[in-house]
Amino acid sequence: MIIINIKDGESLDKALKRFKKKFEKTGVLRELRSRQAYEKKSVTRRTEIKHAVYIQNMNQDTTS
Repeated sequence: MIIINIKDGESLDKALKRFKKKFEKTGVLRELRSRQAYEKKSVTRRTEIKHAVYIQNMNQDTTS
């Protein structure tokens, strides 16, 4: 359970923004979406490798 303490004089919008950020860090929504349909381990591994290659290419472009 995520608990957000609202500080004195803090607007509800800021508290909601902090809650959303904390909720996103926990990864609950991401896990829920991934559990909706089974994905084979080979497919998961393949997507992770593709993502790693993409990130690596992005890093090479910025350093060059």
